[in-house]
Amino acid sequence: MPIHEKSLIRSEDLITHEELVLDGVDVSGHWSTFIENRAVTDYNEAMEDEISALPGGEFIHRCWQCGSCTNACTVNAINPDFNPRFWIYLIRTGMEEELLRDKDIIWQCVSCNKCTYACPRDVNPEGVMKATAHWLELKGHTEKKPSMIFDEEFTEQIVTTGKIEDGRVLRRFFAKTGQPLFQEWLVALVRSLVFRLPIGLLTKMGLATLFHPRTRGWSRSRAAMEEYIAERETENRKALGLESKS
Repeated sequence: MPIHEKSLIRSEDLITHEELVLDGVDVSGHWSTFIENRAVTDYNEAMEDEISALPGGEFIHRCWQCGSCTNACTVNAINPDFNPRFWIYLIRTGMEEELLRDKDIIWQCVSCNKCTYACPRDVNPEGVMKATAHWLELKGHTEKKPSMIFDEEFTEQIVTTGKIEDGRVLRRFFAKTGQPLFQEWLVALVRSLVFRLPIGLLTKMGLATLFHPRTRGWSRSRAAMEEYIAERETENRKALGLESKS
C-alpha cells in the first residue's frame, strides 16, 4: 500500500522554483513544488524475511498499514518522526536506504506496548521495533544503543544469579554507558524511598547490593538458559547471513 503523507516527504527531496512560467502561466513558488526523482539502487528484497526471523518480528507480514500503532505511540506524540507504521512499510517493500535514514531514532521505542494493544492484526509493533533495532546492530548499521545495553545487563543478571537487584543493574548500566552514578533524578528517588520503605526492607536491599544473592540450585537453570541464548543468537545471525560468533 503506497503512502502519500506530506509529513513523510523529506524537505531535501522537494524542489521549489522561485520563478517559473509554463505556457504563459506563472506557477512560481509552492505551485511548482516537485518531489526529487530518485532511483532505488539498494533494494533489499530479503529485509522483511531477515527482520521477521528475529524475536518480535514474526508477524510483520500481517500489517495492513492502518496506522493504529503510530496513532497510539507514546514516542510519536513527542517526536512525529518516530513512525512505526512507516518503518514497517519500508521494511515490507525492501526500502533499506530509506529505513537507514531513521536508524538513530528507531531504537527509542520505550516498550509501553500501546501500539500492540491498538493493533487490530496482532502484528506486535513493539516487537517489530525491537527486532528492527536488533537488525540494525547485527548488520553493522548502528552501534549498540543504550536500550540494548540495559536489556543485556538485565538479562545477564537473571541468567547468572536467578534474581534481579535493581541497584546493581543501574550501576552497571551507567558504567557501560559512561553515565555518572549520582544523577539528580536517582538521588531524589532514593531520598523518597528512604523515608517511605520499612527499615527491614531497606536493610535487605542494602545487603543485596553488597553480596549479590543467588537463587539456590540455579546452576542447571543457568546452563539451560545459556544454551538457549546461544542457540537463538546463532539462528539470528544465520537468518541475516552472518557468520556465527566464535
